[in-house]
Formats: sequence, structure tokens, C-alpha cells
Amino acid sequence: MNRSSAARAATGGVKVRETFTGRKAFIITAVGSAVGLGNIWRFPYITYENGGGAFLIPYLVALLTAGIPILFFDYAIGHRFRGSPPLAFRRLHPATEFIGWFQVGVCFLISVYYAAIIAWACSYTWFSFTQAWGDDAEGFFFGEYLQYDGGGTEGAGLSVDFVAQVGWPLVAVWAVLLVCLAAGVRRGIAMVSIIGIPVLVVMFVALVVYSLTLEGAGMGLDALFTPDWAALGDPSVWIAAYGQIFFTLSVGFGIMITYASYLKRRSNTTGSGLVVGFANSSFELLAGIGVFAALGFLAFAAGTAVDEVASSGLGLAFVAFPTIISEAPLSALVGVLFFGSLVLAGFTSQISILEVVIASVKDKTGWSRLVTVAVVGGASAVTSIILLGGVSGLTILDVVDAFSNNIGIVGGALLAAVVVSWVVRKLPVLTAGLNEHSSFKVGIVWRVLISVVLPVVLGWLLILDVRDKISAGYGGYDTWVVIGFGWGAIVFVAALAVVGTLFPWGGRSAMSTEDPDADEDAVATVDTGGPGDADRREGGER
Repeated sequence: MNRSSAARAATGGVKVRETFTGRKAFIITAVGSAVGLGNIWRFPYITYENGGGAFLIPYLVALLTAGIPILFFDYAIGHRFRGSPPLAFRRLHPATEFIGWFQVGVCFLISVYYAAIIAWACSYTWFSFTQAWGDDAEGFFFGEYLQYDGGGTEGAGLSVDFVAQVGWPLVAVWAVLLVCLAAGVRRGIAMVSIIGIPVLVVMFVALVVYSLTLEGAGMGLDALFTPDWAALGDPSVWIAAYGQIFFTLSVGFGIMITYASYLKRRSNTTGSGLVVGFANSSFELLAGIGVFAALGFLAFAAGTAVDEVASSGLGLAFVAFPTIISEAPLSALVGVLFFGSLVLAGFTSQISILEVVIASVKDKTGWSRLVTVAVVGGASAVTSIILLGGVSGLTILDVVDAFSNNIGIVGGALLAAVVVSWVVRKLPVLTAGLNEHSSFKVGIVWRVLISVVLPVVLGWLLILDVRDKISAGYGGYDTWVVIGFGWGAIVFVAALAVVGTLFPWGGRSAMSTEDPDADEDAVATVDTGGPGDADRREGGER
């Protein structure tokens, strides 16, 4: 009897959902999703711009009142209702399935452009050995490497003409991603993080230690951590803190719902959530120290102030840091550590983003994992290579990123919090699910945070962003580009939510073939592959 047959026999012929081998594997995988590019290139600059050391106070408040509560919220839905976002929301209440498909649409959009940044980081890891960017890192990145044509600005059209040095690394990244996803939850998704996250931590700690030894490092740290206490009276600083926490934890767009669905039934979900939340924030703080120590060195070498070299996003990664690498001793080592860290952080996050889409389609159609990865992953890869492997790829990336993150993720999370709290009123069910096997119990405070505080914060973030984009457009791009790739992306997500919900659940779907209340320990007793023994050694995951 093979493993899948044994599983069905142990549960009366009903399939049991794939699971992580243990709670540790889940935590490492969830940390791998949360620790991404934003930790390295967004948090340091946000801190610097919003009060320096004083920003850590609203940041911690935001973590405790919004970040960890919504992390628990996602865990509760995924773990209790055992499914990808559409399946889990459908089981929570049939009228909420559309929320799950909305989140799937957001993940699809992000997966298309996120892979491109990983490919760029792979290329720059190689470039670090020769400092291929020369004396003009900015000109090299936008001109010689991307061959960016400024498409979408000042009336210039968009082009998808293939750029070999950009496109082929992107093809390679997608090939590795699809192989890992096809390998499944235990042998693919979890294994990537189990190997990748320790390597990432070692590499980044080494980079931080090295950066602290550079001349001018203290100047950079002073710029980052010197507190501006007056900033605490500025509402925009608090909004920035909540925005950073929300975007950094991989919450609100289906990732943690999907990952929690692969946990064993008797799992300590809140305990795991606390570990993930604080581990992610610890890495952000580490990133801030390393990045600003290096920026202090760059400012010292150039004889300028730190504020003249400080930046975030692509400017930090592909312009400022290559310049730092060119000036620093052991330049090749510094480049490999920095860009290698970007590759690993991006890769573990991209795996989690894609898994939301693949798991959702697999649950709905009943297709095998291999078929789903081939169809859905293949479609994502082709779309990504066509749109992002060309000379106008940077324009498309920038616009889709701005709308899918600031409107798509925030809008989907706001919708979920309001509908679950006030329309279908399922927070008591989620509270009971969280408390059943968890070490950290939640109650009225958690429900108030989800039903009142979170909608207020997310609603305010959404209103501010939509107002700005309607009144001022975005990024100086032509109106038709913002409408087509920005607002068009949101229309695509909304349309997918409708179509996905209307598409029927067939007889082969997870709704019909998987039992959300099945006891996986029964499967472990007949599983000869070893992971079941590991699970039992962890004491039922508690």
C-alpha cells in the first residue's frame, strides 16, 4: 500500500491535506515568507525618515496591536478551515469565498514582478566579482543592464523587446521556483526555507559585522538611531509604522492562511505566530544596522552627509550598494553577501506567494500538484518573462507593485476583517480555534483589535493612498499607463474574485475530497516515510 492509499484508508477514504513535518518546519517556512526584500531595503529608510530611534516606539505598538493580531487572524482561518484562501473562506461561510479569490489575484500579480527582482539580484551577485557596474552604478543599472527605455513617461510607449541579460536569468529563476513548488509542501516549500533561512541569517550577520568595521559606520548608525521625539506627535509617523508592520509580515493576502492550513490539527498557532512576528522584526532591526553602517561608510568616503546617500528600494539595492561595494575592502565578498541575501530572502518569499495561487487552483479543480504547477506556475512564468524581461519592464514592475501592495493587499485585508467581524460574525469561532491547543490565549482584546482597530488603520491607509493616486497619478507615468497597469491590475483582481467564486466546486475538488476535521495523526501511524515519527517526537506539535 503506497503512502496516499494508506492515508485514505486511515481516514475512511477521505484525502488528508498535505502537512508540514512539524511545527519547527512551519515556523521556519513562515519566517522565510515574512523575511523578504522589504526587510532589507524598506525598513531602514522608513525608520530613518520617521524619527530615527523614536520610530521604534510606534513600530513596536503597531506590531503588538496590528501585526501579530492579524497574523493570528490568518492562522486561525487557515488552520481551522484547512484550505487555501478560497477554500478556507468558503468553509468559514459560503458568502466569503470571494475574499479568498481576491487575495489569490493579488498574489498572482506580485509573483509576476517579484521574480524579476530576484533575477536582478542573481545577476548582481555575479557582477560583484568584477564590479561590472564600473564607476557609474546608476547608469549601468538603468542603461546598460536593464536597457530601460523610459517607457510610459512623456508619451513614450511600452515595449516588451527581450533583453537577454535580464530575461535569461529570469527564465532560470522561474525554472527553479517551479521545480521547488512541484516537489510539494515537505520536500519543496519547507525544504527551501529550512536550508535558505539559516544560510540567509549567517550571510547577513556576516555582512552586518563587516559593515560595522568600516570607517564612517558610526555616522550611519547615528543618523539611523538618533531619536527625534517630536516625530511621535506626527500622525504620519504612526501610519508609516502600521504600514511597515503590515507589509512586512506577509499578512492579508493569503500566504499565512495557506501555510497554516498545512499545520497539524493540534498545533500551537499563537505560539508560532509570536515567534514568527518577533523573528521578522529582529531581522528588520539587523537589516537597519547593516544597511546604515554601510551608508555611513559611503557618506564618509564621499565627504557628504548620510541623508545625501540614504535611499530605499531599487535605488538602495542596485545603485547605492554597488557604489559601496566599489569603495569597500573585500568588495567581492561584500557584494556576494549582500546580493546573495537578497536572492535568498526574495526566493523564500516568492515561493510563499506562488503557493497561494497554486494551492487555491489545486483545491478548486482537484488537479494534482504537478498539473497545477505546470498550468498555473507556467502561466505566471510566461507572463513574467514577457512583461518583465523587456526594455519597459521596470515601468510595469513599478506601477503594478504600487497598486497591488498599497491597494490590493490593504483592500483585501480590510475586506476580510470587516466581513468576518461584522457581516458573518465568525470571530468567536476563530477565537476558539486559536485557543484550543495554543499556549498564548486570545480573547476580547484580540477581537477588538481585529474588528475595530485594524479596520480603522487599514481604512485610513487605503483612503490616503487612493486619494493620492487619483489626484496626482503615480510616479510621473502617463495616465494611460497608470490606468492600464495600475487600476487595471485592481480590476483584474476584482474580476478574478467574481469568476473564481462563480466557478463551481467539482467532485474532485478539496471541498468534496478533503475532510477539514480529519486527524492527521492517524495518517502518521501508517506513514512509513519517517516524518510522522518526527511529528510524534514533537509532542503533537504543542
